[in-house]
Amino acid sequence: MDAEDEVNTEESVFVMPGDFVGTTEEFRAGNGTYVNVADIHSLSTGYVKIDRKSRTISIVPQTSTPPQINEGDIIVGSVVNMRESVALVEIGAIKGKGEREFQTNGAAAIHVSNVKDSYVKNLGQEFSLSDVVKAKVINTQNMRLTTDGKTLGVMKAFCSRCHSGLEKDDDRLKCPECGRVEKRKLSSDYGTGLI
Repeated sequence: MDAEDEVNTEESVFVMPGDFVGTTEEFRAGNGTYVNVADIHSLSTGYVKIDRKSRTISIVPQTSTPPQINEGDIIVGSVVNMRESVALVEIGAIKGKGEREFQTNGAAAIHVSNVKDSYVKNLGQEFSLSDVVKAKVINTQNMRLTTDGKTLGVMKAFCSRCHSGLEKDDDRLKCPECGRVEKRKLSSDYGTGLI
């Protein structure tokens, strides 16, 4: 057991980010704290821990920070806007990072060149508004996605005429209500709900 683990638990106080927890005259700033002038403040929500031997004050967090989106992550989202060469996707989940909220700065983009490993003439035949897509993050600077891959693409699509859920019929989609047939860049997991 090192010095940081030996703490006096009777003095634990619950604090929020920014709360004053001590002074640099009295303590050294430890994990989960920051110094402003000579005051030590909490960086996160948690309990104050004081190590009397090293005179260090630190915070034991009780909440974890939201997951961040990284290059290579698989995301699931909904197509919210279509342009001639770009489908804009609002990200709803990150594979393997649970049901937690996460930070995004607006919609992510699937450029026509990142749809699949062949030429795409008309983006409207690959995606449509409200489609649920599974994509891979290829650039976090400007939030670029790709659906090039067997398991990536549209996971759930809706009829552009009557808005019913489309059912998979070989390599195309058919509306059970109005009979309309549509094409999409389909994920091999279409209709399964598997991420």
